[in-house]
Amino acid sequence: MFSNNKNLSHNSSDLLSRLVWVAAILLTGTVALGAGIVATIAAAQNDDAAVFERSEVTKSLERRARDVANKVAAAQAVGDGLEGLSDQLAQRLELHVVIDAPDVERLVFAPPGSAEIDVDDRFFQRLSAWMAAQDIEPEARVPATYGMYAGDFLFVAAAPMEVGRWVFALDRVSIDDFQQINGLSRLSHLEISHGSPPRDANGLAFRDLATGETASLHWSPTRPGDHLVARIGWIAVPPLAATFLLFLLVAINTRRVAADLAASHERVADHAVRDPLSGLPNRVLFSERLDAALAAIRDGAIDGVAIMFLDLDRFKEVNDAYGHQAGDELITQVARRLQTVVSDDDTLARFGGDEFAVIVASAADEERARDVAARILHSLATPFDLHGATVNIGVSIGIALAPRDAPDRETLMRLADTALYEAKSAGRNRAIHFRAHMDAELQMRKVVSDDLRRAIADDELTIYYQPIYSAAGDRVVCLEALVRWPHPTKGLIAPDSFIPLAEQSGLVIPLGEWVLRRVCRDGMRWPGVRLAVNVSPIQFRQRDFVDSVLAVLDEVGFDPSRLELELTEGVVVEDADAAEAAMHRLRDNGFHLALDDFGTGYSSLIYLRRFAFDKIKIDRSFLESLEGVGESAILVHSIVHLGRALGMTVTAEGVETKEQHRFLQALGCHELQGFLFSRPVPPEEIDVLLGITPPRAGRTTAA
Repeated sequence: MFSNNKNLSHNSSDLLSRLVWVAAILLTGTVALGAGIVATIAAAQNDDAAVFERSEVTKSLERRARDVANKVAAAQAVGDGLEGLSDQLAQRLELHVVIDAPDVERLVFAPPGSAEIDVDDRFFQRLSAWMAAQDIEPEARVPATYGMYAGDFLFVAAAPMEVGRWVFALDRVSIDDFQQINGLSRLSHLEISHGSPPRDANGLAFRDLATGETASLHWSPTRPGDHLVARIGWIAVPPLAATFLLFLLVAINTRRVAADLAASHERVADHAVRDPLSGLPNRVLFSERLDAALAAIRDGAIDGVAIMFLDLDRFKEVNDAYGHQAGDELITQVARRLQTVVSDDDTLARFGGDEFAVIVASAADEERARDVAARILHSLATPFDLHGATVNIGVSIGIALAPRDAPDRETLMRLADTALYEAKSAGRNRAIHFRAHMDAELQMRKVVSDDLRRAIADDELTIYYQPIYSAAGDRVVCLEALVRWPHPTKGLIAPDSFIPLAEQSGLVIPLGEWVLRRVCRDGMRWPGVRLAVNVSPIQFRQRDFVDSVLAVLDEVGFDPSRLELELTEGVVVEDADAAEAAMHRLRDNGFHLALDDFGTGYSSLIYLRRFAFDKIKIDRSFLESLEGVGESAILVHSIVHLGRALGMTVTAEGVETKEQHRFLQALGCHELQGFLFSRPVPPEEIDVLLGITPPRAGRTTAA
């Protein structure tokens, strides 16, 4: 029914295998990358060498061509027409001159030692076409250029002598002579061939002016990159061997390593969802299994489940008395006992501290959950032995059912926690099922927590007053202040609904100060009437309580003798000495002190003798079933006479009928309070009741 991790080991093994193979491939790729870098460098060096060789040959050819061009320029400078230039060239330049005929329009000469060239018209046609292909303009001096002629180098220069007449210089040099003259002897296998250079050779392509075909000068290139590879190539052998061995080891050990890692991962995953102290599932695994159970309910596989939240009673006392080691031992023993109580289909989890939780499988109603809870309570009721010390604890249990109480995990857990809170509030060591009214109380606690602080700060509360009459019922002698909260969405909230929650949240102290300040301000317009204010035990136990009360009265300017502080027996039970000291300070400053709800607590003869109360108030519960000769009448009679004998004013609360009025008046009660005379009313109605003029607009009121 619940999810598990049965495929975890297989998935982990497969993942590890993939990762190791990727690592091996990356190593191989690294070696291959290194080899590729070396090969790239070697190829670049080879290419650089080939470019350098072609550049060197080209520069040598260009230098020879410039020499020829310089001679043409010199011939042009000394000549006067082609005929006169012929004699001058022969005498001054020692050039071999070839002239086709006396009337030709061109003069051709060659340097001494230059091989003969056939300079017929066909040659000049090819020469002109070749020059045109090189974009040489005949109107200007022809730059030096070079080409091939029947397997030899041919260097050409030309210059115009007069309109339509040219002088040419042709220098034909064999390949061997050129190589020796220009220092190119290091080029090996230098030769001429038709067509482009061979693939494995380095060279230059030319136009052969003798035949008009393409010819190439080529040689065997030097390859320094090959020498680099030969010198450092052996360095790649060890990495390649290591890579091969790595692949071999990976192939052998992958499954073993993957299995070990999968087992380790399974242990880690198990630790991630289990409590390390008790070994029980933790909150994460509990939530997963609860989700699976709720999904099974939606699918119709099961009818319902119950969840229980458990909180150990008195665990903190064990920790404080015996230490954390004993606390850990107690948690371990509790976990073992709980495991014997729940079934294999159930899920027992520990959330941390002293908090446990249970998923009770197939619990469509409260019966099975109630049975499991009873067994848990019985199991943990037996004392625990902690290293020779015997301790007794209990457990509070909150229970919620799905789908009855909630269909989703978050709501269900919240409701179980609400029921647990109710179990602890009801006295602990019990199991309580969630009920709808608990959620309303929880929402009220949230309202108090979120909104009450703001309401106090923004002055959004109000005070109602219930008059206390003389025994005859004809005169108001005191006004009891009762705080009300007009909430913007909840309406008017009574004090019984939010004051206990304010005490739990710590807001009762600022609330009490607000009430006291407002009551004193209202009381300034009702001279001659005492005002009674209830004091919370938490508020009274504050070290600075008396000082804070005196500060408020000093701020407002209110007479302490007109203020009556109503205390319950709870304010003196916890620390009687401190309470007695505070009460003496209050009486010394003129305050009146009343013991509220007399007879409902510890019955308080000791307190009446020790603490100098001015008044006792008989709790309303004694008047609810009052009969003339009943037990309640006897108790009320005794309280009245006891109070009068001690010199205290006696006030009866909850007077609602004329019969009660007559009975209490006959007993000698001094003051009466209840719905028979007046309900709690706002300050404006007190103004009417007392017959005073309402305050002017702008004065502070309690509305």
